[in-house]
Amino acid sequence: MVSASEKADAIERQIRLCGYFCIVTSEKMTASAALTQYKGRDISEKLFRSDKTFLGSNSMRIHTSRALSAKMLAEFVALIVRNRIYNLLRETMLRLNTRAKYMNVPKAIRELEKIEMVRRNNGHYRLDHAITKTQKTILSSFGLADEDVLNSAASISSLLSERRSILTDDSEDNSPDEMEDDFYGEDEIYFCD
Repeated sequence: MVSASEKADAIERQIRLCGYFCIVTSEKMTASAALTQYKGRDISEKLFRSDKTFLGSNSMRIHTSRALSAKMLAEFVALIVRNRIYNLLRETMLRLNTRAKYMNVPKAIRELEKIEMVRRNNGHYRLDHAITKTQKTILSSFGLADEDVLNSAASISSLLSERRSILTDDSEDNSPDEMEDDFYGEDEIYFCD
């Protein structure tokens, strides 16, 4: 079994040595833009280095060094994505000049998870609810509009309809209801861009 534990005293020693810093960049940008970009990367590295429970780093639950490497890579990529979402939400908050309670990463993801597709009586998938004002604001942070979500939902619905028609044509042994249950599983699709 492979495991690792952080040396808290060594980390504290390094933090105590922190002082002034200078940012040198080869791209032409303002000091505030360089600082924002640097802070974003710095936060990702600090989060990765620290033991954050939202990534499950307290216990690795793996048995090989290869699995440990794969898990660490997945955690690092997740932190980069999380940091990008955080920056986009923060820029939107500054632009709108508001302090919305839903404009943080966990709440924004929870709000977008409410966008779901369900199968209706005619067998076609549709959005279960209309997109709310809150969801529209969050989507605008990512450069998306509600029309983008509706278009994606329509394309997913047509793709699933095509798959169902292919399965119906190919299978003579199973009834269509049994075949749909085997292929689609649950009747809900959670949709989040």
